[in-house]
Order: sequence, then structure tokens, then C-alpha cells
Amino acid sequence: MLIRKILKIIILLLGVAYVFFQSFALEIEGDGVGTLAFILLTYLYLGWTEHRSILFSWFLIVFTSAQIVSFIVWFTPKITLEQTDYLYYIANMLCIVSYVLLIVKMFIHFNIKAVFSQLAVPTMILVVLDIFCVTLISNTTENVFSYYEYILEFFYNAVIMLLLSIALINYMYRNNNKSMLFLIGAIFMVFSEVIQLAYFYILDINILGFVYSTFLVVAFSFFYIQSQYTVTDPVTEYSDDNLDVL
Repeated sequence: MLIRKILKIIILLLGVAYVFFQSFALEIEGDGVGTLAFILLTYLYLGWTEHRSILFSWFLIVFTSAQIVSFIVWFTPKITLEQTDYLYYIANMLCIVSYVLLIVKMFIHFNIKAVFSQLAVPTMILVVLDIFCVTLISNTTENVFSYYEYILEFFYNAVIMLLLSIALINYMYRNNNKSMLFLIGAIFMVFSEVIQLAYFYILDINILGFVYSTFLVVAFSFFYIQSQYTVTDPVTEYSDDNLDVL
């Protein structure tokens, strides 16, 4: 129990250090500290969570692997325009896989028939919004990436927007604390990814580094907190019919 508390404090301090380094564009130091924080967070979850989710465990493992690959990039030779940056593709594909694992984790607990019968209209609206947002976000970097990099980035953006949409549907369907915490984590995660994209490829402003890194720390804080709850049946919405007539 004491080790668990010490780990949490260390991870929190590493999260603060990560935000500090990213705020001052010290990206090597920030990536190093962030990678260590993710390794310890994964160890904390796997070692001290009573009701572990296999899919959430793999999400942490795969996402942490992506961070390790991204950190290794700093110590590899510079890639010229004519060369293919394989580590870039590997890191991004690992992130995509990790997000897909989160989506699957939520999806397998859905009663598909009940979800679509209750939330058909919101689901269709979310699909339209997702298509619009993914196209808009991806087009902002169309002239920055090569063709294959753009395809990968488009797919990456589609997955994170799908994650947010599924998290929102999950909350509307389940209406409990676990789904609410997950939704908040997903919101911060998506905003972190979008702002990070703007920071790296559009506006090189330090304040964006502070914002996206802070959002990432907050997102994983909520993901970890919700992981300590077990999956329960949907909570019945409040209704006047449930009140006894005096």
C-alpha cells in the first residue's frame, strides 16, 4: 500500500515536470520524463488494480510503447526528405492501436440494440460532426505532410474523434460515474492531440506546449481514476414516474 502511494506521488511529480519541460520547448527532457511517467503508470495499474481490464492494460502497454519509440527518435540519425521515417510511422500506429483498444473496450459492453434504439439521432449527429471535424483538422496540415504521412494523420484523427464519440455515447447510455470520468478523459485527450498537432506543425508557440501537455496529464489522470471502477449496468435516468404519488 505504501509503495502504491509513493508511486502515485512520483507519477504526479513526473507529470508536473513533463508539463514544465514542454512549456519551455525542452522536448527531449519532456519526452524522457513523460515516457518514465507512462511506464510507472502502467506498472501501477498492472500491479495494484484489483479488477484489471485486459483491454485497458493493453491500452497502457501499447501507448507507453509508442512513447518509448518517440523518445528513441531523439537519439537516431536525422532523416532527410528522401528517406522514410519508419519510427514516426511505428509510434503513430502504436498510438492508433492503443486508442482502438479503448474503443473496443467500451464497445464490447454495449447492448447494440438498446444503444441505437435510444440514441439513434445523437449517433447520426456525431457521425456527421466526426466527418466534418476530421476533414477540417486534417486539411490544416495537408501541405505539411507527404501523401502517406497525411493518410496516416487522417486515420489518426478519425480514430481519436471516434474515441470521443463512443465515450459520449457510452456516457449517455450508462449514465454513471465511470462513464462520466472516461468521457472527461477522452475530451482532454482529444484536445491534447489537436493542440499538439497545431503546436508541432502550425503555430510554434510555447503556450500551446503547456496546454497540450497539461491536457494529456489530466486525460490520463481521469483514465486511471475511472479504471478503478468496475463496469456496471446502465443507470436508469431520473423520471417523475419513479416518484410515489402522495
